[in-house]
Amino acid sequence: MKKFALLTAALLASSAVLSAADVAANWDANCASCHGKDGKGATKAGRTAGVKDFTDAAYQKDFTDQKAVDQIKNGMKDKDGKEKMKAFAEKMNDDEVKAVVAYIRTLAAPAK
Repeated sequence: MKKFALLTAALLASSAVLSAADVAANWDANCASCHGKDGKGATKAGRTAGVKDFTDAAYQKDFTDQKAVDQIKNGMKDKDGKEKMKAFAEKMNDDEVKAVVAYIRTLAAPAK
């Protein structure tokens, strides 16, 4: 329930007009196969791609919203140009991307 409240607050703070259910469905359809439902990246695809653990508050501190938006929209490539994450600019509009970034922010454990 606490996570739902955080997600709702994050969505209200963004310009997105998406429901928490819409964002969760978007995450499940586009992100969870690599990042995991919980955001830890502990999936086979996530381990292969070397995805970061979004529940790590220290990682999130340095992972800016703009960097997240850019990576979601444009994808990511390794130093050799091999695709690590596909681009979602054609699958998600700006509000959906912002809502996913807001959702990612709810995954981090509070810093101690």
